[in-house]
Amino acid sequence: MKALPNLLLLWGTSLLSHTSAFVIDNNNHHYQQQLLVVNDASISPLQISTSSATDDAPSYRKNLLSLHKSLIEIPSISRTEQEVGKFLLDYLRNNLGYVAKAQFLESDKTSHGSDGDDHSQGRFNVLAWPSSHNLSSPRVLVTSHIDVVPPFIPYRISTPEGSDQVTSDTFISGRGSVDAKASVAAQIVAVEELIRAKEVDPADLMLLFVVGEEISGDGMKVFSAAYNNDKKKESLALLPPLHFRAAIYGEPTENKLSCGHKGHAGGLLKAKGIAGHSGYPWLFKSATEVLVKALAKIISADLGSSDRYGNTTVNIGTIAGGVAANVIPKEAQAKLAIRVAAGNQTTGADIVREAVDKILEETDAEAFTMEWTGGYGPVECNCDVDGFETMVASYGTDVPNFEGDHVSYLYGPGSILVAHGDDEGLKVGDLETAVEGYKTLIKHALAAA
Repeated sequence: MKALPNLLLLWGTSLLSHTSAFVIDNNNHHYQQQLLVVNDASISPLQISTSSATDDAPSYRKNLLSLHKSLIEIPSISRTEQEVGKFLLDYLRNNLGYVAKAQFLESDKTSHGSDGDDHSQGRFNVLAWPSSHNLSSPRVLVTSHIDVVPPFIPYRISTPEGSDQVTSDTFISGRGSVDAKASVAAQIVAVEELIRAKEVDPADLMLLFVVGEEISGDGMKVFSAAYNNDKKKESLALLPPLHFRAAIYGEPTENKLSCGHKGHAGGLLKAKGIAGHSGYPWLFKSATEVLVKALAKIISADLGSSDRYGNTTVNIGTIAGGVAANVIPKEAQAKLAIRVAAGNQTTGADIVREAVDKILEETDAEAFTMEWTGGYGPVECNCDVDGFETMVASYGTDVPNFEGDHVSYLYGPGSILVAHGDDEGLKVGDLETAVEGYKTLIKHALAAA
């Protein structure tokens, strides 16, 4: 049995800090993060100038847009999500009256004081539920992620010049405006609207906003480890045993209900050669040459397909090798990301890995080392809900990182085609449609549970 990571659930309320930090991504690029003060009025969740036009704006528009704005204005590139987490804890507690808890990741324990009060550095998930009840056994988990990809792009709302009037066609942009702070804002508003209208029992719902989805899924994996390890949960004595019947994940699906998404396999492919003078290539062995030959075979090979998910696709993310043009390269390498369409969640990655390993063996058995990093096959989600268009996603999510026997729903505002780009953004109407969509999904999940 694979060892499960430890975790901490800390219950303190003093999670505000004034920090300025550099973000370092996987490629050692640096991005300056601005000074953030969570309880400062400059990013107050209620501070956005909007006036409803005559387009039948919902009553919650101002709160929805102000929350969305505040989330975007706080940089939260993966591994630096603390400030947006602190903001959410404050917002959920003080604006909505929810119980909100920080669930720290084990890898960040060393940055906490021995008394558990120093929360300024450790990364954490945010768990919350309405305080009108004692947490017993909520049936539906509503979840999304609070980390974003680099670089930070400031919030912008496009209103007519000289006017602050917002309509459903008003465009909002900025990093995370789609992926996935739009889902976070819409989910919170949807839950609150259902509770206020007494359409659901508050005891049936829990909110979870995780870190690290864009890099490794470490936030959801930590939550999953706690959820599935009763002994560890009991030793913490902080939460009762949980058993969700359904989980609703927020990701950009253009407000269509996803029937699932492709799996993932990937890693680092290394090629080994023999260095020498480039004038005598027949006497030596070019690592770059054999690498290129293998990559050409991999991208043109049939790595599996299915009716629902289409073809397995390969992205060669990076290639490196050699030291000079007149030297036969001794070493070369490439990073691969493969979107798996074959098999099921359990078998799909193995199908692809075996096919790639066979290609490497046939190309040059001695030259290659493939360092695979995890992987899973196609992930199924429930899309049998009246009133929704459906789609299938080619990107990865936290759905496979949360293990359990619950039903999974994948839905959210905005398009994945702009989610990681310079033009990331969506319309106000997309956000409002998502609120209504989440309300429908929550009620459906509760009725089916």
